Amino acid sequence: MYYFYRGSIFQPSKIMRRSSHNSWFLEFGVLRMYGYQSIQFSQASQECIRLGLGSENQRRKKTICSCCQGISDKAPSWFWNWTSNIDFVNLSANNIEGDVPNFLVNSTVLDLSSNHLKGQLPRLSANVRVLDVANNLFSGPISNFLCQKTNRKNKLQVLDASNNLLSGELSHCWRYWQYLIHLNLGSNCLSGRIPNSMGSLVALKALRLPNNSIYGDIPSSLQKCSNLGLLDMGENNLSMTIPLWIGEMKSLTILRLRSSVLKGHIPLQTCQLSSLRVLDLANNSLSGPIPKCLNSINSMAMPHVENYETMEYSEDAGTYFESLMLIPKGEELRYEENLIFVSIIDLSSNNLSGSIPNEISVLFQLNFLNLSRNHLTGKIPEKIGTMKELESIDLSRNHLSGEIPPSMSNLTFLSYLDLSYNNFSGRIPSSTQLQSFDALRYTGNPELCGAPLITICRKEQESDGNTPVGKAGVTPVGKAEDDSETSWFYSGLGVGFAVGFWGVCAAPFFKNT
Repeated sequence: MYYFYRGSIFQPSKIMRRSSHNSWFLEFGVLRMYGYQSIQFSQASQECIRLGLGSENQRRKKTICSCCQGISDKAPSWFWNWTSNIDFVNLSANNIEGDVPNFLVNSTVLDLSSNHLKGQLPRLSANVRVLDVANNLFSGPISNFLCQKTNRKNKLQVLDASNNLLSGELSHCWRYWQYLIHLNLGSNCLSGRIPNSMGSLVALKALRLPNNSIYGDIPSSLQKCSNLGLLDMGENNLSMTIPLWIGEMKSLTILRLRSSVLKGHIPLQTCQLSSLRVLDLANNSLSGPIPKCLNSINSMAMPHVENYETMEYSEDAGTYFESLMLIPKGEELRYEENLIFVSIIDLSSNNLSGSIPNEISVLFQLNFLNLSRNHLTGKIPEKIGTMKELESIDLSRNHLSGEIPPSMSNLTFLSYLDLSYNNFSGRIPSSTQLQSFDALRYTGNPELCGAPLITICRKEQESDGNTPVGKAGVTPVGKAEDDSETSWFYSGLGVGFAVGFWGVCAAPFFKNT
């Protein structure tokens, strides 16, 4: 969605209602500015639809902003040609429906996202910088839009047509779209391979093609997109190994290849992505060990300055933010403006083996770690407690063993933990966080004991069964050791008393004998 700035520059002098074409009722906010009027779609949106004018020495700028106003109606055909006179149009997050005619878009920014509009994507003039039609019902072959002669002179910088019904293969007409910075065609019905011509998008900072039916390799021509910071091709049928040249994408901040039928190993070249903040390779068929060199990803290891350029695009009237669906704490969440603050490694649901590398403990800026549903063995790194920014750890359904490191009690931000279905043993370390999680987060570890499990650790049990127990049948922390020492003390005292008593009493007896 394209977020418009909400500064109240102009106020309508009065409100009047009139009937228009197709009996479409509109409210007009009349602005005494060069005799021009701004139009308003609903009674509730008067203050949001406005006409913005610069100083008399500047070019006139006219804006319609009526996002999130609950407009529920069918847009008349005349309206679309009328919008060509408006510089910035934002009608997002309403319930506007109907076919959009094949009109020529002339607005600098056109945001029609999150409505019920259908038809084919419109033609563009060279004035258009942002076209956001996400979350609608637009259909037809994507090649008709990309290869259209009218569009070949475009200077579009943001194209978001995600969550529509666009179909067909990605065309080879990308050479006409070299101004693109943000491209999102996710969640459509696109098929075929990613064409080599996409490497001509040298200004590209964000490329998103998730949830389609794209197959084949990611073309090496994308190396030419040296400014690329976000690469999202998840939920496709790539059926490939992660390309070795990925390590050359030095600007890459987000790499999301989730659910893409990836195979092979995680290449060591991934560790060369020093700016990486999101590594999501979950739900694939990756095998082999987790690279020990992940500690080389500097942006996850040390404080850094957030890079806003990859995640947003600003125009005079507002800002377009990139968004991403992640599963940081066991549930899918959408990140938008806060995406730049997220740091996550998700390698879950693969066939990874070997141990969790100790080197991962130096990723001090990591927020979310998910290595669940693999074949990992060995122990949890002893120094995992030094990763103080961790909010979520999921190591469930592996073959990990040994005791839970005491250092985990230092993770004060931890709000999600799942260690279930492994081979952990011993007592769960004591901390506010670790005892606060549901016992299900530790289940499937037969040798594990202590709160919040009801299993009492053996050395905490009193031989005579009379020792008081704490909550959930677990002896309070530290009491088992004290009771054990006290028990041995009194046992020794009793034995000493018996020996001394019989020694004194038996002496006269033996003397008389």
